[in-house]
Amino acid sequence: MTDANVADRTRIPADDLVELIRVFDIGEVLDQQHLTDGLMNVNWRLDTRAGRFALKRVTDVPIDRLRRNLAVLPILVSHGVPTCVPLSTVHGDVIAEVCGSGYCLFPWSAGGHVRGTDLSLAQASEFGAHLARLHTALGHAADEAGLPAVPASVTAKVTEPGRALQKADRLARAVSARGVGDSFDVATGVALEERKILLGKHAHLRPEGDAAAGPHGWTHGDFQYRNVLWADGELVAVLDWDRLGIRPYAEEVVRTAQVQFGVEGVFDLGRVSAFVDGYRSVLPLEPATLLDAARRLWWKRMTDFWQLEFHYDRHDHSCDDLFIADEALLHRWTERLDEVERAFVGAP
Repeated sequence: MTDANVADRTRIPADDLVELIRVFDIGEVLDQQHLTDGLMNVNWRLDTRAGRFALKRVTDVPIDRLRRNLAVLPILVSHGVPTCVPLSTVHGDVIAEVCGSGYCLFPWSAGGHVRGTDLSLAQASEFGAHLARLHTALGHAADEAGLPAVPASVTAKVTEPGRALQKADRLARAVSARGVGDSFDVATGVALEERKILLGKHAHLRPEGDAAAGPHGWTHGDFQYRNVLWADGELVAVLDWDRLGIRPYAEEVVRTAQVQFGVEGVFDLGRVSAFVDGYRSVLPLEPATLLDAARRLWWKRMTDFWQLEFHYDRHDHSCDDLFIADEALLHRWTERLDEVERAFVGAP
């Protein structure tokens, strides 16, 4: 489902709101506030006669898959995972399909999003331990929820350099087609040329083969500060289960570390190491496994242009700022590849 049918992402369409009040039986909505932290889906805080809620309009995941994922949350709570269980409609469904859009409603959870460098080293370590405990809980909850069995092996596709260059050239043509363009077009044109140089210079360092090292199982899929709430120094809620799926555990560890602690084009390597050490204090992944995952993530970032595909293919500019920051981080990462990879295995 796309968001193309909704012109204004900040307001709930009036007809949708009337129906949502009915199907979730929440009474009069006294106030609605668009929440700007989400990138893909659209979220609001609703103050109603029945209380305060978080409303999500689903735009980036198939409805049936999200319904399956949400069914796991009550089981995760029983295993001690801090998360928010969705409310059911008057028809007993966790998703309301209204006027071509899907919505889900959650009790409001107090707390705030904390970027990586604002966590203390101790909190960064505990954040890693939380992820390890989440992986353990998902292993139990997946069976209880009847999710598909974890296969004997999973693959992590390695993009060929030639394919990445083709993508860069195609996007460069899209930039050129805009003529003079705006400041983002100018920055993108430069970035694409620089990326092609990086690809040519470092292609020999790409991972070998599609078989990722280490154990795998059910993972959150987007465990990072935008989807976690903290209060009084403690993690109080894990949100946004859209991308629940089977992956190598180390893949999620290094991705979380990169998103959480790669801020404004710079890695906080001390906090990366603390996070990884915290994870390994619960689930002791081997250093070689983490190193393999770190190299695969670096190469994925080297060959991926998803923000630009959003911008030029889907005309969705919501992730433009991410491209600029991630591009700066990629260059710094590449220049210090050995140092960064040592941090990803928990080494100071």
